[in-house]
Order: sequence, then structure tokens, then C-alpha cells
Amino acid sequence: MNNDVESTIRLLQDKAYEHQRTDGSFSFCFENSPMTDAWMVILLKSLGVKDDSFIASLTDRLLRLQHKEGYFELYKDEGRNLSATIEAYYALLLAQVVDQSDERMKRAEAFIVQHGGLEAASSLTKVMLAVTGQMEWPRVYHIPILFALLPPTAPLSFYDFGGYARVHMSPILILSDSRFKLIRRGSPTLTHLHKYRDTTSTQDMRERDFLQAVHEGLKTLVGIPNELVKRARRTLETYMLQRIEPDGTLYSYFSSTFLMIYALLALGYSKRDPIIIKAIQGLKGLRFETKLGIHIQNSPSTVWDTSLLTYALHQSGITQTSSSLVKAVSYIARQQHTRFGDWAKNNQAATPGGFGFSPTNTINPDIDDTTAALRAIQPHLTSSSPLRSAWDRGLRFVLTMQNSDGGWPAFEKDTYKSILTYTPLDGAEAAAIDPSTADLTGRTLHFLGKDANLTLLQPNIQKAVEWLISHQEKDGSWYGRWGICYTYGTWAALTGMKAVGVSHEDDSVQRGLEWLERIQLPDGGWGESCRSDVERSYIPLHHSTISHTCWALEVLLAWNNEMTPAIEKGIKRLIMLVHEPDAWYSYPTGAGLPGDFYIYYHSYNIIWPLLVLSEYRKKA
Repeated sequence: MNNDVESTIRLLQDKAYEHQRTDGSFSFCFENSPMTDAWMVILLKSLGVKDDSFIASLTDRLLRLQHKEGYFELYKDEGRNLSATIEAYYALLLAQVVDQSDERMKRAEAFIVQHGGLEAASSLTKVMLAVTGQMEWPRVYHIPILFALLPPTAPLSFYDFGGYARVHMSPILILSDSRFKLIRRGSPTLTHLHKYRDTTSTQDMRERDFLQAVHEGLKTLVGIPNELVKRARRTLETYMLQRIEPDGTLYSYFSSTFLMIYALLALGYSKRDPIIIKAIQGLKGLRFETKLGIHIQNSPSTVWDTSLLTYALHQSGITQTSSSLVKAVSYIARQQHTRFGDWAKNNQAATPGGFGFSPTNTINPDIDDTTAALRAIQPHLTSSSPLRSAWDRGLRFVLTMQNSDGGWPAFEKDTYKSILTYTPLDGAEAAAIDPSTADLTGRTLHFLGKDANLTLLQPNIQKAVEWLISHQEKDGSWYGRWGICYTYGTWAALTGMKAVGVSHEDDSVQRGLEWLERIQLPDGGWGESCRSDVERSYIPLHHSTISHTCWALEVLLAWNNEMTPAIEKGIKRLIMLVHEPDAWYSYPTGAGLPGDFYIYYHSYNIIWPLLVLSEYRKKA
């Protein structure tokens, strides 16, 4: 066993170095749903951009992803996804690589109609269809543009939403208000895929409560209606323009940038405007070459991957003086943010010092990336005073971002008004607000305990642990927001609690450990379906994944002084998974929006086993 562990660690180290670039970063694909590929084709074709080879690469990959029965899926055991199928079908027809008579398109058509037609698609899919003339705006979106004018002091305002929601809502409000459509001559029509229904009658009481609160707020606005609308458009336009990153993208996200381009056109911008041209180039810059062809990442994960892998390599025995790690740490330090962003609106005590997910992200830091970056920097602090300054600024940023309830958010402090989850948009419960989560709180505690030497003696640490305990599920697990899902949340919570000194005898710890051992699969590993994220209940896979197996093993190694049968069995399975990749090697274990957006992090199959096997080697 020891020889297998050693050889696997060396294999993983070698694989990691294959991905290091000259600037010190580690480059891996952030592989998300087919949406970004399809939308990129739709954008270029609707704008009349000539780039046939680029479009052909995208459509070739889409065709390879299509299931033989016609549909597209987001993960292996999902079975089918209506929105992904509609988007890919539309893109393929627009690109004219196939026509409606093609058997593959006929099968996709039949699937779409059978499962509710265009009207049953997700909200964002319907917005895309509306801006390209395939749906009518009143059926798609009905939040008035004047909502943008409600001040932060109002009971409900635009700024109550989380940043991710705001950068998507701002262009959508402009587009829906102007009923904007961009229909290119010769574009296919999707009228045969409609199954019309009165969408207003399907609004539930919570959505009506939200809209009623909006309309009540609008009554307080004073001014001539037409002038108020103009002012709202200018407000939203300014909001978008002030958040464009140096690469031309809006907040470094593909989806928000796509919508911004159409919103600017609705405001009268020319297709040849430098802002739009740069935005398109920025979106093209999100490309990554995969085995199946070019994929458009929603946002590159370079800072995240580099931070995690630098830490993992150091834990595996690579010294901090190695040229590889010195270059990586230097790269990470250069990514620290120096500008104020929207995170400051509820955190005026903080100064810039966080880190973002992507190198193109300069104003939207998040807690997970910040702690990951600081964790990678920590072993190098004694050798460089500039790194000490970066560390101090980053640590202050993390500590001041703690929510009032004791947990940690992703991007913005205390942004969790429950009424916003009733917004009439799919996924609002996850996307509209930025509440404390078990995974972020646990991961932050792990960093603060292990790398900043904070313990339960500090009141803020005690408060965070109390938040975790109060949010434990009845079965002993925790729900994880940014990974799949209960395995991820439980891993983060239990490793965090261990790092700050929670007792092994604590009831929450015991229940969590028992749950993890209880869900170990017969093959020795751990595996959880993305359906857990949709159902909000643990659903196992019949096959283990590298990520889930590592997360469970890291917990068991942290809390057990001796090698248990569960650990030994799990380590054997992990080594097999690393050496014998199969169809489940690429199963997405990252989460974005429940039911709509999942991520296969190509880096995870190196990072997590490198950490776990290194820890096992120390203990064994």
C-alpha cells in the first residue's frame, strides 16, 4: 500500500507540473454546461460576426455532446435537460451546420415538444430567446425597470440582491423594458416548438408577494413617468459600464456579458462600438481547448486552481523554495485585489485585500478564493515582506466579511433578504441572495484555525461554529452550496470545526462522522449525484468519484488517530480511481445554480487526491 501511495503522489505531482504556465499559474478547464457554447454561437450569428472556423469548432463540440436520443444533459445521471437541448438546437440551426430535416435535429425537436416546448425552459433561456426574437417579452420577464431607482434605504431595492443577480438583472431590465429583439435575416424560426400557456397564472403566492413589494416601493418615486424610465435606463447603463473588467467582460462572467451586449444595443449602441467589440473579444478569450473541441468557460478558474494546487504540492512534500512554487506564489500574490467593489456596500470597515476566481476578475473577490490564496501564501511568509503585507490585508478582509449571523457568504456581507428568493426567475433562491453557507463557513474556519491560529477562544470563531451546528441536517450532514453537495458541505464543516478546536465528543461531530461512514459505497469510495442539489436531499451515485472520495477521506483522516477500515478501503479505491480513469472521471462535482449549472473542474482530480494521499502518508 505504501508503495502505491508514493507512486500515486509522484504521478499527481507530475500531472500538476504539466499544467503550469510560464507566469507561474496552473491552467485547467472550468468545464460548465453547453449553454456557454450555444450562446456564443447565437451571439456571433445574430450580430453577423464572421468567424466561421471558431463557430465550427463550437458546433462540432455541441454535436458530439448530443445524446443519441436527441437531448443534451448537464451530468451523466440527469437523463435529459430541456433548456440545454433548446439552446444547442437553436445554435446548431443558426450556424447552419445542420437543418431541421437532419435526423439529430428531429430527435431534439421531438424531445423539446414532448417536455413542454420553449415555455417550459429556464428563465435565462427564455430571455435569450426573447432577445433573438423567438419569444415575446411579456411572457418572459415582468419586473418593471423603475425597480432600479429604489434607493438602498427602501424596504426592497436593486442593491438588496447579490452581485451575481444584479449584473444579470441590470441588462435584463433594460431589454425587457424596451422589448428588444435582434432578428437577423435568414435566422430560423422556432414557432414549431411553442406550447403556449398563460405564464402569469402559474405565478405562486411568493412571486406575487415579491412583485407587490416592488410595486409598493415604486409608489414612492416622484417624477414624470417617461423621465423616470430614462433615468432608470441611465442608472442601469452606468451600473454595467462601471463593472466592465479590463478584458471587456461584465464582472468576468460569460452570461452577464452576453446579456450586456444586447442591452447596450437596446440603448442605441452600434454593433461596432468599441465597448461591444471588446466584450466579444473578452468572451472569445474564455475559450479552452478540450478533447471534444473548443469550450467557452463561464469564467476561468485559474486563480482558484493555482491557489489550491500550490497548497497541495507543498503539502505533498515540495519545498517552498522550489522554483515551481515560488513562481506560483508570485502569480497568486499579483492577483490580490486593490480596488473597492460592491462588497464594500455592507462592509465599510474593510479595505481591498481579497482574491477573485479568475485573473480577469479585479473587483469581485470572494471568500473561498481569498482563503485558498492565503493558504498557498502562508508557508512563504518568512521569506518576503511584500507577502506578509498581502497576507495581513487578506486576513483582515476575510475577518470583516463574516455575516452578522456568524457564517460567511461568498461575495457580499449580509445580503440575504428572504423575500428576494421569491423573484420570478428560476434559481432565485440560490442566485438572488448571498447567505452564509456551510461550505464557505467551514472552509473559512479551516483556514483561520490551521493557518491563522485562531480558536474557539475568539468570539467570532465560536459564533461561526454555533452557526454551523444550528444548520446541520437531521441526518448529520451539511448542505454545500458550491460543490456536490452534502458530501461537500459535511467535509467543509467537519474539517473547519476540527481546525478551530471543536471536541471529538461534540454531538454534531459524531453525527457528521457517522453519516459519512454510513454513505460509503460498496466499491470503497464515495459518490453523490448532482440531483442532490435539485432535490435538497442526499442522493448517492452508484459509482464513486475522486472528489467525493477525497472529501470524505480528509474528514476521516482529520478526526481519527488510527487507520480505520473505512479509511483503508477508501484509500485503495482512490488510488484505483486515479490510475484507471473511466466515464465518471469527468463527473461534475462543482455547483453553480441548482438544476442549471454544474462544473467539472479538471483540476480537482489532481488537487484533492494529492492532499489526501499526502495526509495519509504522514499518518500511516
